[in-house]
Amino acid sequence: MSILLTNGIYINSETLEFTETNILVGEGDDGGVSFMDEIPADYPSQVIDCRGKYITHSFSNGHHHVYSALARGMGAPKKNPENFPEILEYIWWRLDKALDTEMIRSSALATAMACAKNGVTFVIDHHASPFAVKGSLETIAQAFDEVGVGHLLCYEISDRDGLPIARQGLAETADYLSGRQGLVGLHASFTVGDETLKQAVALARETSSGIHIHVAEDPSDEGHCLENYSTWVVDRLAEAGVLDFPKTILGHCLHLDEYERQQLYNSPAWVVQNMESNLNNGVGLFNSKGLSKRIMLGTDGMHSDMLRSAKAAFFAGHNSDNIDYSETYRRFRNVHNYLSSNNFKGDGDNNLVVLNYDTPTPFYSSNFLGHFLFGIEARHVDHVISNGRLIVQDGRITTVDEHEILKEARKQARRLWEKMK
Repeated sequence: MSILLTNGIYINSETLEFTETNILVGEGDDGGVSFMDEIPADYPSQVIDCRGKYITHSFSNGHHHVYSALARGMGAPKKNPENFPEILEYIWWRLDKALDTEMIRSSALATAMACAKNGVTFVIDHHASPFAVKGSLETIAQAFDEVGVGHLLCYEISDRDGLPIARQGLAETADYLSGRQGLVGLHASFTVGDETLKQAVALARETSSGIHIHVAEDPSDEGHCLENYSTWVVDRLAEAGVLDFPKTILGHCLHLDEYERQQLYNSPAWVVQNMESNLNNGVGLFNSKGLSKRIMLGTDGMHSDMLRSAKAAFFAGHNSDNIDYSETYRRFRNVHNYLSSNNFKGDGDNNLVVLNYDTPTPFYSSNFLGHFLFGIEARHVDHVISNGRLIVQDGRITTVDEHEILKEARKQARRLWEKMK
């Protein structure tokens, strides 16, 4: 059934034009929206009164990690990490090795619900579970489908747990891409050997996909590349063909020199910024100098709130980046441009968020960006429509039993933490 949003104020996410209108929302990838001045009395739609509320295109996340969902509140690692490689070794690689299918499903359901309640209806995710590789992507996809959140998934292929597991990652990716849209995931240059890199690029080319990989998140990535391959990370990736694909996503890109930045500028690849994760790990601050406009925002598994991510990019960017109000919003919305320019499905016009924004000051097109950065928050999300389907109503998930899913997630988190010991 279509959904009719009445008496709302529509904000065009590109022009920021405000229009008082009624919106008929069709369901499905090609559902679209129609704007109506008058409504027939007997219109056969689910009607939601949006009087005094604001309607705009929903949000998308350019880089997430579903597998981190059950980490919140877990015990300290056996050794206090002193640098980024140790953070990976003692925290995240211990966690991903302990994941099984039940934990992955709970992580995906919890993440999808959190995204939905924050107004996020599309997620680009980068997954790792080296001892539960087979079927992991489909498990995540089905969980996201149940909640109603669109997705572009990949498995984080890596040699760090041995070549047989790397081959499993390649096989899982090939199986998944035979029936679903997705990307070919790689962890990072320092955990991916030449043969695995070659096979991943070949798979991306064969499936008309792209590579999703972490790049120069820490200086150790560049140092490893120089020591083992006598070149810089971006050079190595460019030579392998990673930068050839307009669907390629490069995560972080903090520690790049001027030449590497020029290489990325001249390629069709996209960069995804994850400011809060970088701050948390103490690896540095993002700087867009010399890069193209193909920069979008992600959360790197820290949380599922893209409004919060945009604010972090803006405030922390004062110390490292050339970023103002409009540039922050552009990066925030750039995920949509990445998806549409590469013909991915699931982020059409019928993805909408209704904001009950209780501002004490005037709000209109010319001051929208000030409200975006200093006023609008996830708590203002009232309703969320994904592909024409109402997945959040009055702040509550409508598609699944949130209480039961969170109860099961807590059970799986306890299993995970015990297993990590």
